Formats: sequence, structure tokens, C-alpha cells
Amino acid sequence: MSENNDRIEQLLAKLETLLQRQEAFSKEVQALRNEIHSLTGTKATEVSPPEAPSTPQPAAVAQPAQPTVGPRAPYRPKPPPRTPRKPLIPEEVRENLEKFIGENLISKIGILILVIGVAIGAKYSIDNNLISPLTRIILGYLGGVALLGVGIKLREKYEKYSAVLVSGAMAIFYFLTFAAYSFYGLIPQTLTFGMMVIFTIFTVLAALSYNQQVIAHIGLVGAYAVPFLLSDGSGKVGVLLSYMAIINSGILYIAFKRYWKPLYYVAFVFTWLIFLVWLGSDYQVETHFALGLTFAILFFGIFYAAFLAYKLIRNETYQARDVQLLLANSAIFYGAGYTILNSHETGMHLLGLFTLLNAAVHFGISVIFYRRKQADRNLFYLASGLVLAFITIAIPVQLDGNFVTLLWAAEAALLYWIGRTKNVPFYEKLSYPLMLLAFFSIVQDWSDVYGRYYLNEKDQQFLPLLNIHFISSALFTAAFGFISYLQRKTDLPSALGKGKLADIAYYVIPTVFIFSLYMSFRLEIGNYFEQLYANSAISQSASNSGNYYNYSLMSFKNVWYLNYTMLFLSL
Repeated sequence: MSENNDRIEQLLAKLETLLQRQEAFSKEVQALRNEIHSLTGTKATEVSPPEAPSTPQPAAVAQPAQPTVGPRAPYRPKPPPRTPRKPLIPEEVRENLEKFIGENLISKIGILILVIGVAIGAKYSIDNNLISPLTRIILGYLGGVALLGVGIKLREKYEKYSAVLVSGAMAIFYFLTFAAYSFYGLIPQTLTFGMMVIFTIFTVLAALSYNQQVIAHIGLVGAYAVPFLLSDGSGKVGVLLSYMAIINSGILYIAFKRYWKPLYYVAFVFTWLIFLVWLGSDYQVETHFALGLTFAILFFGIFYAAFLAYKLIRNETYQARDVQLLLANSAIFYGAGYTILNSHETGMHLLGLFTLLNAAVHFGISVIFYRRKQADRNLFYLASGLVLAFITIAIPVQLDGNFVTLLWAAEAALLYWIGRTKNVPFYEKLSYPLMLLAFFSIVQDWSDVYGRYYLNEKDQQFLPLLNIHFISSALFTAAFGFISYLQRKTDLPSALGKGKLADIAYYVIPTVFIFSLYMSFRLEIGNYFEQLYANSAISQSASNSGNYYNYSLMSFKNVWYLNYTMLFLSL
């Protein structure tokens, strides 16, 4: 009997182990079913695990009790569910798009429609003489104040919508002030100027308070529209440019305070665009010389200071657009300053000094970048490149040389050097279009200078080799020779990689170098004999008009062309 009890104990233990395994298998099967149903979207039916048997007492039971396990339905695998088609627009993208349209775009469109409605209503009342001009303006201001009040009232619960309402109110104020000044003459220019300044200051403060760029952009557009809206031909350019400088300072302060770079870019474009339009259309040397030069320097300094603030104070990382922005600011300022000085009787003799001053400014900036060890070294290379570029063109500019060609060639060489030796691919890629521009420019200079000394133009003749034109050609050739040297160094990788563009550049750059080296001396040889030919004129008798020239000099020119070409090819 004791042996049977031991055997029963063993069998019950084994049975309990099997039941535990069965329960684990049931749980795994149920988990798989749940996962399948979750994927198909149907409701899963939970299967209860089998009940564990009760363990009988060995003394009271002669035979082992068989555990009762409820019958389980056989598992029939279902066919694989059909994979639902994915929507064309993902759920997150659709939600973001709906949110953008509902919360952002619709509100801005509504404000735009409201402003346009105010303008149409004002025009309709003007055309039909429904109300007096003063009443129209007053009602317009009351509408703007009401819109501003609603926007401020809704700020606590709907901040973004409130910001749009406030920006719309400021746009209405700008429009009505312009209408009151320009259409009806209800307020003088000085008062209009002051009101515009107040509106701009309020817009700046609102943008900082709401922390919304849309308000700043509305204020920016209205502020920069003032020089066009309030221009009455009275010649008060100094007041308008001063106002624009104040607006620049405020907008750039916002851009830096809130790190809103789009404001910086818009201010840069608007400022230089307005200044260049004025310089090209209304600038007068007698009255605007000091004014134009002063504000050109001021605008250049403001944008350069903002650029340095982003890079040095905020430690902003270097980006490709920084090169474009810095080069554009320097080039626009240099071009504007060159134009202003060149049109002045005394200033035209100071162009070389002006170029050296540009180099000195960039040198000071490069020193700052060099001492700031944590600053991006690429900015130091860029500022240093501008220093060398302006120094290179200073002497030809002072001597009335072809400064555009030298500027492009010098910048191309410097950018190529920085790109190759300092492993900055963008600089190298930027140098290739500059090389192309420099080449076409030198060819145009050659066609304008050489070959025009026929007949009696002795006042325009110059010594062979000892003239500014040959120096310009030599500097252009030296720039491409330097680029060719860097290109042939095998340890410096190219930013173009390996491909057709790299192969074309590999052969074109040395070809331009050899061609410019050959043409620099060939043009001087031809110009020398052409000047001798022009000076050989002998007047004929009174009965025969015209001069007699020594035509054999032109044959000598062709002979020396051939001698020089053979010597050049031999070397």
C-alpha cells in the first residue's frame, strides 16, 4: 500500500507539472489570438485556463483520482486578414495640416480679408461721398481700436489668435495713417512720422510680449513702407533714412532677443533695396554726398554687428548662408560707397583709400575671430579672405584699374584656397562661378583696352609692361596659377569628388592659366607695334588729304607674334 501511495505521489507531481505547462501554452495561444484580433480590428474572446486538480489524500483514496479538465474547442486557424490600405496622407500629417489650417491659416486669411474690407469700404465711401473724410478716418481708427481691444481681451485663452488680431489692428493703423496723410492731407508729415514711430514701437513691444513673429513681420512691413508712403518730393531724405536706421536697430534687437533670423533677413533685404533705389533714382551729388555715405556706413555697420552678435555672443554654428550674407553685405556697401565717391569731384581720388579702409574693417573682424578660440575658424578664414581681396584691388582701383576683374579673381583664389586646404567644400564650390565671372571680365577688359590706339590717340598710349592693364592681367594670371597649383596637389581632395565636373575643372583651370599667361604678353607686343604705327603718321601734301603710315610696322607685329608664340610653346 505504501508503494502505491508513493507511486500516486509521483504521478500527481508529474500531472501537476504537465498542467502547468498546458496553462502556459494556453496563455501563449491567447496572446497570439489577441495580437491577431488587434491587427484585424475584431474583438478577441478570452479563453479561461484549465483548472488545476485537487490533490487527494493518499490514506483515504485507494485509486488515484483523475483530474477533470473541461473540453476545449479545437483551434481552427483563421485565414490571414487582408492588409488595410494605407491612407495617402499619414494620420499625423493630416492632423498637423488640419491644425495649421484651422488655427493658423484661417485666422490670418480672416485678418487679411478684414483689412481688405476696410480698404474697400473706405474707397466705396470716398467714391460715393457717403461720409466726410475726417469721419472715415475716425471710424477706421475706432474699428482698429476695437479689433485691438478684442485681441487683447482674448489673449488669456487664445493667445495665437489674439496675436493675429493685434497684428491686423496695427496693419489697419498703418493704412489709415497713410490715407489720412496722402489722400486727404488731414495730418502733417511730421505728425504722421511720429505716429508711424509710435505704431512701430508698439508693434515691437507686442511682438516681444506675445513672442510671435507674425506681429513683428507686420510691424516690419509697415515700418519699411514709410519711406515710400510718406515721400512727398520735399527732399527730406535725411529724416526718412534716420527713421529707417531707428527701425533697423529695433527690428534687429527683436531678431536677436528672440532669435528670429527671418526678421534679420527681411530687414537686410528691405534696407539695402530702399537705399539702392534711392541711390539710383533720387541721389544728387551736391546735396546728398555726405548723407548717402554716412547712411551706407551706418547700415553696413548695423548688419555686420548683428552678424557678429549671432556668431560670437550666441555661438551660432556656421552655415552656408552666412557666407552669402556676409559677402552680400560687404559687396553692396563697397559698390554703394564706390558709386558715391566716384561721382564726387574729390571722392573719386579716394577710391583706393576707401578700398583699404574696407580691408582694415575686415582685418579687425578677423582678429576678433582669431582671438575667440571657440568661434568657428571658417569665419576667420572668410574675413581674412576679404582682407586680402580688398588689399589686392586697392592699388588698381586707385590707378583706375579693372577692379571688378581683380575682385572676382582674388575672391576665387582665396575661396578655393580655403576650401581645399581647410577642407571647407562650400568655399571651393563657391569659387568656381567666381572663376567664370573673372574670366569673362578679363576678356572684356582686353577687348576694351587693346586694339583701340589706331590713328592719332597719343594721349591714351602707355608704356609696354609698365601699365595698369598689364598689371591687372598679371594678377589675374597669378590667381589662376595659384589655383592650378592647389589643384595639382594630390594630397588635397576636391569638393567636386570624382565625376565629369571634377574632370572638366581639372583641365579647364590650367588651360585658363596658360591662355591668360600667353595673352598677357601677346597683347602688350601687339599694342607696342600698334602705337608705333599710329605715331608713324606723316601728313601728305595739301592737295591730298589724310596721312601716310609705315605699314611695315604691322608686318613686324605679325613676325613678333610668331616669334613669341614659338618661344612660349617651347618653354
